[in-house]
Amino acid sequence: MAAIFFRPSRAALAVGAAILLGAAGARAEGTLTVGMTAGDLPITTGNPDQGFEGYRFVGYNLYDSLVLWDLSAAGADKAADIKSGLATEWHIDEGNSKRWIFTLRQGVKWHDGCDFTADDVVWNMSHSTSEKAPEFDPSQFAQARPYLGTYAGVEKIDDHTVAFDTKVPDSLFPYEISYVLMISPCRAKEVKYNWTEYALHPSGTGPYKFDKIVPHQRLEFVPNTGYWDKARVPKQDRLVLVPMPEASTRTAALLSGQVDWIEAPSPDAIDRLKATGMQIVTKVYPHNWSYQLNFVKGPFADKRVRQAANYALNRQDMKEMLNGLMLEEYATVPPSTPYYGHPILYKHDPEKAKALLKEAGCVPCKVTFAISTSGSGQMQPLPMNELVKSQMEEVGFQVTLNTMDWNALLDLTRAGVDKYPDVNAINVSRQTQDPFNALIRHVWTGAWAPKGSNWGHYSNPEMDKLVEAILSEFDTAKRLQLLTKMHELMSEEAALIFVAHDVNPRAMSPKVHGFVQAQSWFQDLTPVTVSQ
Repeated sequence: MAAIFFRPSRAALAVGAAILLGAAGARAEGTLTVGMTAGDLPITTGNPDQGFEGYRFVGYNLYDSLVLWDLSAAGADKAADIKSGLATEWHIDEGNSKRWIFTLRQGVKWHDGCDFTADDVVWNMSHSTSEKAPEFDPSQFAQARPYLGTYAGVEKIDDHTVAFDTKVPDSLFPYEISYVLMISPCRAKEVKYNWTEYALHPSGTGPYKFDKIVPHQRLEFVPNTGYWDKARVPKQDRLVLVPMPEASTRTAALLSGQVDWIEAPSPDAIDRLKATGMQIVTKVYPHNWSYQLNFVKGPFADKRVRQAANYALNRQDMKEMLNGLMLEEYATVPPSTPYYGHPILYKHDPEKAKALLKEAGCVPCKVTFAISTSGSGQMQPLPMNELVKSQMEEVGFQVTLNTMDWNALLDLTRAGVDKYPDVNAINVSRQTQDPFNALIRHVWTGAWAPKGSNWGHYSNPEMDKLVEAILSEFDTAKRLQLLTKMHELMSEEAALIFVAHDVNPRAMSPKVHGFVQAQSWFQDLTPVTVSQ
């Protein structure tokens, strides 16, 4: 089908990683060992935690969704878009704009040997949404909820067809369902819905099977040789995932040969890594490093203060600090995005920032930012936040950084501003690879947290009308015009503090072969091999 539009301390983890990596030299030929930025191993019970790094390394490896992302080498020169997954085709019901019909892939088996059918899809949606169902998992409800804001229900049509109903017309629903991963009802029933037990014996339909885990230290997968997409049966013998939240630890582990691949290497170590023959891979991809703001209480409820914060930032200094590993972010999405339009560009202008704060009567302008020590897509959060703090304080802000681990920040984010009214902004990097997640979730009243991802409860009648129009528009060209208008309005409103567009840097041993970096949060590890 064509695209629609188209838990422990860092110190303890470091010690554990050092111990387990001491024996890494004995790994078999073809084993790919990855040092993740995650503070802990992502959960294996379905939709993972640890942000989208959890999806990248655990979620889309163990599991599939009905709709997947095209991460192939053939599509690497353009932003990744959706493709068929456990569903081969989907279309809107001609007689009902709030009903999507999905045709399911036949011949797919779960890792436990059971057949994949329409009953499994219905069960999975109940698993994530129906509190009274025996299969309901509260943790999966929390993980899936941000992507199911318009979901109303699902119905089995026959063994290989299901119909999804939405609360309102939703032209972007296929994008949203791509983030809802399918787990095996057979395995869940076998362990009597004991999710702790399930986590130790997970069963999906993905290209990798679970093999073993050392809690908080190491997670190991092996190829699913019976995977339905024969072109994506993994070429390495084993995939090993290790949480390493400290950039310096990841870098040292790669240099010593303890791991083969690291996410987000230290910017100041790039030249050394290159000198030792390491591969440094970067590519523009849909991810911004910004701040979501409190629109209910505090200084950022005033647009002038939001604009002042944006004008205060010298993003070129940030780029230099990161050794060039970013693009300056002046609006929500980068200029290569089809719906970029002509937004206001918040170039560095400290005098304008000072004047706006004075006009708003906020001098000194005291704000508290919730930030993390590490995490999925967080780039280099501690030095980056310190630089933002210093630049904002030069124009009249007084910034307090409230630092916590990544999962704690995600818990704060999901809860919403009502539970944390004294936090003025949160630094949670966000993927922008589809229109809903790039724009709508930040500004739609219908997505207020904890129901959705509008953490700071932004609300604007003009924006809500735009959202309604976008979701109701099934013509791609007309929807593009509406999305462009929304992006421009978000910029004028200074709906975020814009800082950086990530370029997704990762470093790999010269022994790693076959990887092609997609323009996506997610990456396909199945073609990768590791030589001796």
